[in-house]
Amino acid sequence: MLGQPPRRIGINVWLHNTVDVLWMVNGGIYVVLLFATGQWMRIVPTTWDVIPNALSAGLQYLTFTWPVENPWVAYNSLQVLSYFGVVFVLAPLAIFTGVRLSSVWPLDAPRLNRVLPERPIRRLHVLVLFAFFAFIVVHVSLVLFTGAVQNLNVMFAARNDLSYLGTIIFIAALAALTGVWFALTDSVQRKLARLTGEVT
Repeated sequence: MLGQPPRRIGINVWLHNTVDVLWMVNGGIYVVLLFATGQWMRIVPTTWDVIPNALSAGLQYLTFTWPVENPWVAYNSLQVLSYFGVVFVLAPLAIFTGVRLSSVWPLDAPRLNRVLPERPIRRLHVLVLFAFFAFIVVHVSLVLFTGAVQNLNVMFAARNDLSYLGTIIFIAALAALTGVWFALTDSVQRKLARLTGEVT
């Protein structure tokens, strides 16, 4: 891993790895703050009642009868299980499988590579990706369908009202993300990659 000779990778893989490192740093800060502030209690199940309550909440969502819990105060059981799964199951799996598939993984470790073969790890990595996609689609849809203005305020402006501050911040964040996406042309990626190594 560390101390290995430099390995040649494509520019798109470099971008993927770079964004992944930033994502892991962001996630690490999130988890530290989660436990430092006691907010972990909002997304970590503390009783087995969460399972039947999550099934009940799921039925309510499926019939478009939204659960009455106020997310500003507490998440319903389905939200608790979903957020717990994303933070403490999917994210660590994405990191572990990503490291196994990345250029930091040693190629000259036959015993280790037999224990963790690349092909099934790659399949698991793709499954985790689709699980993230599914969560994002469902999550964003429910945010919009169950009271977009108030939900966006809670998420982006840390306030529980019907002002448009959260909506404005959300739209600005989407615009910034879109701008970065289009700005990352091949030439820009090459210039950034030169900051971390040789580009040929």
